[in-house]
Amino acid sequence: MAKATHSGAALADGLVLDIHDLSIQFGGLKAVEALSFHVKEQEIFGLIGPNGAGKTTAFNCITQFYHPDRGQVVFRARDGRVLDLVGLPVHDIIRLGLVRTFQNVEVIKELTLIDNVLIGAHTDFKATILEQALRLPRARREEREMRAKAVRALEFMGIAHLKDAPAGGQPYGVLKKVEMARTLMAQPKLIILDEPAAGLNDSETAELAETIRRMRDEYRCTILLVEHDMRLVMNICDRICAISFGQFLACGTPGEIQGNKLVQEAYLGEEEPE
Repeated sequence: MAKATHSGAALADGLVLDIHDLSIQFGGLKAVEALSFHVKEQEIFGLIGPNGAGKTTAFNCITQFYHPDRGQVVFRARDGRVLDLVGLPVHDIIRLGLVRTFQNVEVIKELTLIDNVLIGAHTDFKATILEQALRLPRARREEREMRAKAVRALEFMGIAHLKDAPAGGQPYGVLKKVEMARTLMAQPKLIILDEPAAGLNDSETAELAETIRRMRDEYRCTILLVEHDMRLVMNICDRICAISFGQFLACGTPGEIQGNKLVQEAYLGEEEPE
């Protein structure tokens, strides 16, 4: 077991994330209750459940947008450290290599696509505000390096030809790619995707599936996603965790989840998905 440097947590070899006894409530509503699961290095892991099941709340607890009432979120950072993320500032978590997208696309419409992607590298700039304001050598060098990195991320997503176009007015599918390209700027160890297929048509969803696999393989990162499109989830995930009303229901391979009677009844209906 690898010992942590924060809160005395530990993480088994081969794991990048271990959620243990995660709980949070809002007023009298228990949004997530005693939820536990783990995610392996460089796997694509899905979290499924109907609206209101607590999936996004769990994501917000992992990234510390919400502070859980109880539990641990143990993470292996990109530098190899093992830490309990609970209580850490969000910007520190990003520096550790944990980044996310949101259900609603978050872009600044007045900026170009490349400038929106560059926002994802803000924690890695070393030049001071004064150096940047005076355009001193280190600031200019960093800007050249980061812009080249942003172009590579846009090329990876297939939209580099639009890099200087404003985000406003771009098709929804393009904006989704911009948001995913932005995550690649943070040297990700773990990327959390919150309903990445929402609003996409069938051909765009098929392209998304291939993109997620390529992100995992080429950037050697782990993917954790919430998604309602069961066809996509069953197609790309190595393992899946199903939750109901914020509580753990089942975890396993796509085949195991499809064959689980409780999951069929709660999420997939009586018939297995095609």
